[in-house]
Amino acid sequence: MTVTAAPAELDAAHAQIVSATLPLIGAHIDEITSAFYRRMFAAHPELLRNLFNRGNQAQGAQQRALAASIATFATHLVDPALPHPADLLSRIGHKHASLGVTADQYPIVHEHLFAAIVEVLGADTVTPDVAAAWDRVYWIMADALIALEHALYAEAGVADGDVYRRARVVSRVDDPSGTVLVTVRSTGEPFTDFRPGQYVSVGITMYDGGRQLRQYSLVNAPGHQELTFAVKPVPAADGPAGEVSNWIAANLCVGDLLDVTVPFGDLPAPDGAAPLVLISAGIGITPMIGILEHLAATSPDTAVQVLHADRSDESHPLRERQRELVDALPNAGLDVWYEDGRTAGTPGAHPGLMDLSGVALPDDAQIYLCGNSGFVQAVRGQLLGSGIAAERVHCELFSPNDWLLG
Repeated sequence: MTVTAAPAELDAAHAQIVSATLPLIGAHIDEITSAFYRRMFAAHPELLRNLFNRGNQAQGAQQRALAASIATFATHLVDPALPHPADLLSRIGHKHASLGVTADQYPIVHEHLFAAIVEVLGADTVTPDVAAAWDRVYWIMADALIALEHALYAEAGVADGDVYRRARVVSRVDDPSGTVLVTVRSTGEPFTDFRPGQYVSVGITMYDGGRQLRQYSLVNAPGHQELTFAVKPVPAADGPAGEVSNWIAANLCVGDLLDVTVPFGDLPAPDGAAPLVLISAGIGITPMIGILEHLAATSPDTAVQVLHADRSDESHPLRERQRELVDALPNAGLDVWYEDGRTAGTPGAHPGLMDLSGVALPDDAQIYLCGNSGFVQAVRGQLLGSGIAAERVHCELFSPNDWLLG
């Protein structure tokens, strides 16, 4: 389910105030969001321990995502001629639903966000009229998300926020790339069915007692009572190591119990008629594997072009399974790009970064794109620059940067 209608509009007076103050808010947005999270976590430390991604908080990624999302949304509201941010809201809504976010949490965000705005800009700047205008922006966005999330819960057949299931690990497979394939089965109420390309949130109680949540794409075909997701350990490099993913890789065993949500995610399901192009980098391969498994089970004659980029063949996650699935589909082809340039012995391999200038894509193809934000932005730019319509390019991001595609 995606957003199908434009959000409510600002009245003229509020739009004028927001338009006039948007540059000031934008200039101080990092300070505002830092103050917001500091205030909210001081008042509600359980949110940092049990809901928010502590790694993203440490890097500032979540702060930047919130700030940019609100600013992007406000920009659309003050200029109704711009396309409404339906895709942005849809991606956020699905991720919120996968975390079990409920309507009663939005007033908490509102309270501390507006206190942060006053703290940073001062009460002389944030007059009652300015506060009222931005209050309206916030609640237009919040109400749209609350309605979407309520509809997603209803579609999944669960009460609002009741998305977690206790699940037992029935299989663990360690891929040569270091990625871990985990298969779980609910110990109680079965998981709802899912669409290819969707994901689940997995909850792990960490060493300090905090319950951290991470989202992982499903790589098995729908229609079974078991869910299989792929976890790639994240070493400490430019930021903190992957807290949950590394714990899973180091500790998870068959028979262990996990908290796993029912599936969400707004990638459209392939219809089996239009040709597909599946483009990925690194662990962004996982939703593409799920789509290939779905095609192999239901629509094996679909024309599908698979393009993947990685640092090397050794780091290429699920490389063997990807090749097996492509070989099993009579109208599928595979091209890969390896940064290290070592392509000998790998059919369809190219050295360096992915370059689509020499790749012929079907005019009517539905294109799926997943990877880190830099890769998705770069490849999406190549696609749109070649004349492909934006509505045919369906993106998934694994970092809190959904606003980049808004």
